[in-house]
Amino acid sequence: MISKLHYISQGKSPEEHLQNIKNACSSGAETVQLRLKNVEEDIVLETAKKVKEITDNFQTRLIINDYYKVAIAIKADGVHLGKTDACPNLVRKELASWQIIGGTANTLKDCEALIEKKVDYIGLGPFRFTNTKENLSPVLGVAGYKVILEELKTTVPIIAVGGITLNDAESIIETGVYGLAVSSEITNNYNVISNFHKILLKDRAQEQIFKFDKN
Repeated sequence: MISKLHYISQGKSPEEHLQNIKNACSSGAETVQLRLKNVEEDIVLETAKKVKEITDNFQTRLIINDYYKVAIAIKADGVHLGKTDACPNLVRKELASWQIIGGTANTLKDCEALIEKKVDYIGLGPFRFTNTKENLSPVLGVAGYKVILEELKTTVPIIAVGGITLNDAESIIETGVYGLAVSSEITNNYNVISNFHKILLKDRAQEQIFKFDKN
């Protein structure tokens, strides 16, 4: 099952990523994405091994950003592939059957292409401008999510991402997205994880009521 809240790691060094991930896990993070950019793959591998020890200890799911061979090597729960990374179809052949693949999308066309490639979830964004990503795609906002989701009509989980704060959570979830990927808001205050969970659990309860009423 895909978690409704993903923490995307931050830090100026691998050591900072490790500390931030440990803080997030101890505060209740269900899924962590290790996102190391502009570093050698061997450093990503060594960092990922240490992260795996932390996530295993807290029974937190671990997704590796970009480096699918690292995900294979450390037996991470999955990999998240950017638009310029390896094709999900090729990566699928190398991953274990239980490992998941997420893909980055900005447009309806991106989403349709990823669904065709049978990804397990889609990270759709950015919601707003964020400094955590270079070469940022056009921001979507609440209106952008509504338009794409109304057209898409998919059962593939859509995870909103990009500069999301706690104050944004309810309005984004109301568009029909499955969950949220959050970075700076959690790094700056790990206590918000429980507040995000309350909003997401409330949404899940409303889904169950809706399904019950339909039956």
